[in-house]
Amino acid sequence: MENPLYPWQAAAWGRLQRLHGRMPHAILFHGPEGIGKSTLAEWLAQSLLCPNRTPEGHACGQCESCGWFAQYSHPDYRRVRPEIMDEAQGQDDEGSDSGDGKKTSKSSKAPSKEIKIDQIRALADFMNVSTHRQGMRIIVLYPAEALNTAAANALLKVLEEPPPGTVFLLASNSLDRLLPTIVSRCRKFALSMPSAEEGVAWLKAQEVANAEALLAEQGGAPLAALTAAQGEGRTVMEEFLRQLARPSVDGALKAGEQLQKIPATEAVAWLQRWLYDVFSLKLSGRIRYYPRYQKELAALAARAEMDKLLDGLKAAGERRAIAEHPLSARLFMEDMLLDYSKIFSA
Repeated sequence: MENPLYPWQAAAWGRLQRLHGRMPHAILFHGPEGIGKSTLAEWLAQSLLCPNRTPEGHACGQCESCGWFAQYSHPDYRRVRPEIMDEAQGQDDEGSDSGDGKKTSKSSKAPSKEIKIDQIRALADFMNVSTHRQGMRIIVLYPAEALNTAAANALLKVLEEPPPGTVFLLASNSLDRLLPTIVSRCRKFALSMPSAEEGVAWLKAQEVANAEALLAEQGGAPLAALTAAQGEGRTVMEEFLRQLARPSVDGALKAGEQLQKIPATEAVAWLQRWLYDVFSLKLSGRIRYYPRYQKELAALAARAEMDKLLDGLKAAGERRAIAEHPLSARLFMEDMLLDYSKIFSA
């Protein structure tokens, strides 16, 4: 098995190796979205369970333990994540992972975007059974901010009195969305964004065209840039940005109908980055996310007042908090674009 880590994770892997022999009961990997935190956590889990690690601490990829891990059948490993992530990877043909290593059958209900309390409770039997060959047991959980309130409280109880020989590996894109008590009971392990040069080089190795522009649009996150390049929503995103470039009430109402199928969280993120560029251009003459739209951004920066831009950025942040569950996608989009157009009205 080939080492799945990304080039920019080499230094982080070296830091992790220094923890061997004194592994904490819980490690919380945190950093920007789209840099491979879950990949690092899962590879660490496999390596900790492998009896034939390489001198660099990597799993051998050849032993019985690695074979079990690759098939998600290792008796000492569990992965906890929202149901929707299993469906996104095409695992729904076999059912989704319930958190106890078992597969649940397909359901007519929409897959959950949250980590639910039943998934945490299901770990109890796993943690109370003797480990295979008297080794450690590993639980990988991500993204940690997907824990709903009940699940977060249940996990906290486990972390307060961790079973012996059990290691939790959590990954989070946003520490401020976690219970402070959960954060305090984990060894925090920060992962930073790769340099622009590393990100562009990796994207070009994946044969991604316009690597520089895509990486900028995603705030420097290579995996998010790769997803954007491969996704079908690229055309929709361009239409959304064109709408932002020429704000108007009529345009907002039309776009609300045309673009209501865009995931609200993505639309808000695009708007936040666009507003940041307008604000940054007005304040310092710099563009971070959308350099391809320099002409349009400059025209908008000249029209906007600073206080209106700040209000717009604040409103976008507040919308981000409710974007997961909008009552009406069309009304959400219309309201967001109407408020945006007011920033540039006389």
